[in-house]
Amino acid sequence: MKIYVSVDMEGITGLPDYTFVDSSKHNYERARRIMTEEANAIVTAAIHKGATQVFVNDSHSKMNNLLVEELHPEADLITGDLKALSMVQSLDESFAGAIFAGYHARAGQPGVMSHSMIFGVRNMYIDDVQIGELGFNAYVAGYFGVPVIMVAGDDCACKEAETLIPGVVTAAVKKSISRSAVRTLHPEKAHKLIQEKTAEAIDKRSDIKPLVPPINPTLRIEFTNYGQAEWAALMPGCEIEPNTTIVKFEAKDILEAYRAMLVMIELALQTKFC
Repeated sequence: MKIYVSVDMEGITGLPDYTFVDSSKHNYERARRIMTEEANAIVTAAIHKGATQVFVNDSHSKMNNLLVEELHPEADLITGDLKALSMVQSLDESFAGAIFAGYHARAGQPGVMSHSMIFGVRNMYIDDVQIGELGFNAYVAGYFGVPVIMVAGDDCACKEAETLIPGVVTAAVKKSISRSAVRTLHPEKAHKLIQEKTAEAIDKRSDIKPLVPPINPTLRIEFTNYGQAEWAALMPGCEIEPNTTIVKFEAKDILEAYRAMLVMIELALQTKFC
């Protein structure tokens, strides 16, 4: 049994603000260790429940945050930032289930450090479904027939997961007070909770259905200003919807939509004055 783990950072236990998730800030090195320990809690529980392989994909920012020398020795680490499927790189039909850890709520919603990929994105849609990183990644997993069986993060990320994925197991390691303040569990208590929930999720994996994406999905990304939309629309196949900052792309499948999203946000980052 193979288990896939995508680890973001904003939803990790004890992290309340950007000083923990920005590599140039003073709290970042502390946060890397806490993040690695949280990944280890999942790997330990998965192996105890019979997993023969556990892939851990570093999914935050430059995606080189996890401390490989402190990671569980039985985990295969995917690290580095140029990955065609980014936060779900190397996920395929061979996995029995996917676990998302350290996740946060989508842009425009309550939750600690809530956003969708970059702060220039106001909303993202697949057809008429409003999604963030969690939803988009779950759709990619669903394309391969893999259910997202567990989500760990703040309470708002957990609620988002429960709305999207019926039966998903969640582990709320902290409660959002504001976008930059939380009430958090101690890491030791969080590890115990995560291990219990990982075991529960693996036991329930056959009852949790993959989030199947639509065929030929329409991707729509709403940016915060028109300059970002103009840059994003430079990608072939994209167009700006009239009188909006929404850029639309008709995709052949969810994988193409996902890659299009990655290119669009990289282009949008070229906007110099916001």
